Amino acid sequence: MAELAGSRHSLPYDVNLSILFTEIPLLRRAEVARVLGFTAVEFWWPFEVAVPSDIEVDQFVSSVREAELDLIGLNFFAGNMAAGDRGLVSWVGREQEFADSVDVAIDIATRLRCRTFNALYGNRIDGVDPAEQDELALANLDLAATVAAGIGAQLVLEPLSGAERYPLLTAADAIEVIDKLGRENVTLLADLYHLAANGDDLDAMVAEYTPRVGHVQIADVPGRGQPGSGSLDIEGYLEKLQAAGYDGHVGIEYKPTGSSADSFDWLPQERRGRK
Repeated sequence: MAELAGSRHSLPYDVNLSILFTEIPLLRRAEVARVLGFTAVEFWWPFEVAVPSDIEVDQFVSSVREAELDLIGLNFFAGNMAAGDRGLVSWVGREQEFADSVDVAIDIATRLRCRTFNALYGNRIDGVDPAEQDELALANLDLAATVAAGIGAQLVLEPLSGAERYPLLTAADAIEVIDKLGRENVTLLADLYHLAANGDDLDAMVAEYTPRVGHVQIADVPGRGQPGSGSLDIEGYLEKLQAAGYDGHVGIEYKPTGSSADSFDWLPQERRGRK
C-alpha cells in the first residue's frame, strides 16, 4: 500500500480528465471529479480537430465551469494521439493547425482562467531533416509563447516515454530547447513517470532544474498506474521538489489499474481539493 499522499509534502493536486475517467463521456468527467472531491483538473486537447465548432468549445467550457473546477493545464492540439502522434510543434506542414489550436486554447484559457499550456514537441518525420523540424519548433514555440504571455500564461515542454520517434526524452533535452528559445514563460513539464521510465536521474533533475519546472505530473513506474502500483518513490520526489521551491500543482496522470473512481485510495479526501 502506498504511503498516504500529503504525509511528506503539501503540494496541491489536479486530476487529468483525458487519461482518467475515460469510461465516462468527456463532458461529464468534470462533474464526476467534483463529486470525488477534486477542485482542479487538466486536459489534453479535448477535441478531435485543431479547430472545433463554437458549440463544442462552449460545451467544454460549461462542463468545467458548472462543476466549479479550476482548469490548471491544457494541451495544444497534438494530432491523433491514439494513432501515435505526439504534437505539432515540430511537424513541418501543419503550422497553420498548430497556430489555430493556440488561438482556440487561449480563448478557452481566458474563459476558465487557465495559465499553463502543454506544447508537445512532435515526433521525427520520415524524409524531413531533424534540423528543419527543430527550427520550426522554435518558431512555433515563440509564436505560442508570445500569445500566452498576453494573458500571463506559460508554456510547458514535456519529455515523453513510449514514443520512439519523440526526441525529448530527458529533462536536459527539454531544457536545451528552452534555452535556445530564450523565453521566460516557457518552462519544463516534469512528468515523473516519463522521466523515470526513460532512465532520467530524478534526483539530479530536482537539484538542477526545479526553478525551471512549470508543472509536475505523476504516475507509478512501471506500468503508469496509480501510486502504489509500481516502485517509484513518488511521495519522496514530490517532497524533494517542494523543498527545492516548487509550489505548483501536481497533475494526476495515470492509467488506473481498475475503474478510475476506485483508484484513489492512495489520496485522502482532504488532499483532493482546495484548502
